[in-house]
Amino acid sequence: MNPTSLDARTYRTAERLLRHNRGELVLDGRIRPRWIDGGARFWYPSDAPDGPRFLLVDPAEGTREAAFDHARLAAALTAASGRNVDATALPFAAFELTEGAIEFDAFGARWRCALDDYDCVGVEGPPPRELLDVVAPDGRLAVFRQDYNLRARSLADGRDWTLTDDGSADRDYGANPDYFMYSTLLGKLGIPHLPPAALWSPDSRRVLTHRTDMRGVRETHLVDALPADGGPPELRTQRFAHPGDERMPLAEFVVLDVESGKTVPALAEPVAMPLMSPISRRWAWWAEDSSAVYYLSSTRDMGTLSLHRLDPTSGEVRTVLTESGPTRVEPTQLLGAAPMVRVLSDGTEVLWYSQRDNWGHLYLHGTRDGELRARVTQGDWAVQEILHVDEDRRVVYFLASGLVADDPYRRTVCRAGLDGSGFAKVTDDDLDHVVTVPPGAGYFIDSASTNALPPVTTVRGWDGRVRVELARADVSRLLETGWTPPERFRVTAADGHTEIHGMLYRPHGFDPAARYPVLDHPYGFPSATRVVPCFDPGYYGYDAEALAALGFVVVAIDGRGSPGRDKAFHDASYGRVGDAAGLDDHVAALRELSRSRPWMDLDRVGVFGMSSGGFAAVRAMLDHPDVFKAGVAECGVHDLRYAEQGVAEMYNGPFDDEAYAAASNVDIADRLTGKLLLVHGGLDDSFSPHLTMRLVERLIAADKDFELLIVPGSDHAFVGYDHYVNRRRWDFLVRHVRGAEPPDGYRLTPVSLDPEAIAGLFG
Repeated sequence: MNPTSLDARTYRTAERLLRHNRGELVLDGRIRPRWIDGGARFWYPSDAPDGPRFLLVDPAEGTREAAFDHARLAAALTAASGRNVDATALPFAAFELTEGAIEFDAFGARWRCALDDYDCVGVEGPPPRELLDVVAPDGRLAVFRQDYNLRARSLADGRDWTLTDDGSADRDYGANPDYFMYSTLLGKLGIPHLPPAALWSPDSRRVLTHRTDMRGVRETHLVDALPADGGPPELRTQRFAHPGDERMPLAEFVVLDVESGKTVPALAEPVAMPLMSPISRRWAWWAEDSSAVYYLSSTRDMGTLSLHRLDPTSGEVRTVLTESGPTRVEPTQLLGAAPMVRVLSDGTEVLWYSQRDNWGHLYLHGTRDGELRARVTQGDWAVQEILHVDEDRRVVYFLASGLVADDPYRRTVCRAGLDGSGFAKVTDDDLDHVVTVPPGAGYFIDSASTNALPPVTTVRGWDGRVRVELARADVSRLLETGWTPPERFRVTAADGHTEIHGMLYRPHGFDPAARYPVLDHPYGFPSATRVVPCFDPGYYGYDAEALAALGFVVVAIDGRGSPGRDKAFHDASYGRVGDAAGLDDHVAALRELSRSRPWMDLDRVGVFGMSSGGFAAVRAMLDHPDVFKAGVAECGVHDLRYAEQGVAEMYNGPFDDEAYAAASNVDIADRLTGKLLLVHGGLDDSFSPHLTMRLVERLIAADKDFELLIVPGSDHAFVGYDHYVNRRRWDFLVRHVRGAEPPDGYRLTPVSLDPEAIAGLFG
């Protein structure tokens, strides 16, 4: 073997650290509860070295025990089915508790197993629920899409009937914009579309949905080079508004009375839908007593946010509260998070998140006149999530960041009176807390960890006391790979005074006397943080951990302009997306880190990222060619002028030729000097491959050398092609940053489609 070649074992270790494999290395790292009795109890599958166990938890009693005798059930099912059943690998992933028994599906049949004598018998099960159904809270009915309309179905007998009949391709009921319909991914699964954007009322009588108006929205095109049937290439057309376009998707709210068939349209202007359905985005919800619908709307420049009340009987709409500001007015800094707005049950007061004093805090307003009644929280820290409002005690419980010394990102469970009094920490420690609240909110499940400390998961009362411990994550398998916890660091930004934070992943087998190549792993849009405060490294962190296994120092940095802190810090990127959330700060951080860590070789620095991180990777090489010598950019948003309208205008402001040209890699492509690999999915329906092709055209015109990989049938996330794209990324960085050769002939195992990921897609 060539002495500069990596051993195949190195790649094998890196592969074990990828997202789809890491669950086998961290046992009980994440608890997924299945609620029963309206949330009063729950069960969950617990990891064990010899196979999962189903555990039943009663928080009121403080008990955690096996949901059933796994060995006896396996023996009983073996006898009843004639199939060999292993108690450590039961043939079902879920079950239902009934009176004195459990029911589950296995071997193509429904089974009922009594828990006194463990007699298993086949039973007639409920009709299978369709994947695309949105089921009512009482479980009797479901609503689904057919063509461009909505229909209702009885889950007892399968009878279905029309709810709307005037839908069309341009005015489609319950549809997201085309670029959030996941058509490429779902097509590979044989699924025609997403479930409808529809929300049942708590009393199961009515459905909130919207008619999606796509008339006049710009059309863009993709080509399926090799359709599933093997026929000739096919043109795929979708509506995809660009920044500055006059027309964007609109949501026309309607309420459907499922039994009477009555349709009640909202008597208000349609809501702009530049990103996704307001229902999918959780910007619309029912009052707990089903008496009203509330929804948020924003002006196109995001400078004004409003809360509205929709009467589901008359369709009348009243504006409850409005806030305006010089830049974005957001109900949360994180794009995918639920808005921090809570209308109290009597409808007379609303908890409202605002950054009006530069920090994200809660305020109590009246809903009749919008007047401020109380400032609920205050201080140089930020509310991150509303967990529970105890209206009887007039107390709100929430997650806040910035209360742990020296770490603005770790989250603490807190409480405060709705009148602003009585602020206290419910979890008074220096750990990060990830919280799950059950229906009924009688308690909460708390996962407490840091980047170095594996999570301990407990059930706690709202007084903070532990009722029952659920799990302590077992990371012994992870440690056996050579993994070490990432180092959290604080450095100074390029402005010379702002403190910024990051994470550093050391290479496996780290030797402080050696010199290691360095990789920066940025994310370009100010919609997500890279410096996660908990043990789970997050979507992008898995890639960083894998590359550390290949012998790199990997850094992730949240520069000025990224979210998760105060508004001024976040607003540093507003109108300046071309800075990719502080690339100058990344360079300053690398130089400062290397002064106290001489094992970081700044003569060998690379960069890699996907989506807006793909944009950032190329931008780093163009703006800082003296630092970044090689990079991999996957599905990059290389020209913001032709990207998805909603994200672009949210973060770069109203369209302006000069401001948007400044956020284009295409216009400065002639600066490239390093080694570059560009990757894009040919059927990327979120950020089209033309964004990479525009850059390619300019690179060719400038006579630049680079590598290009188009994955013809791939969506934005390379689902189904992960193994190939991962290997190509690793090989490129090993060759051009580490200066070694990849192991000859090594191939990663194709990734089976993750059932949990697909289930998450459908809510």
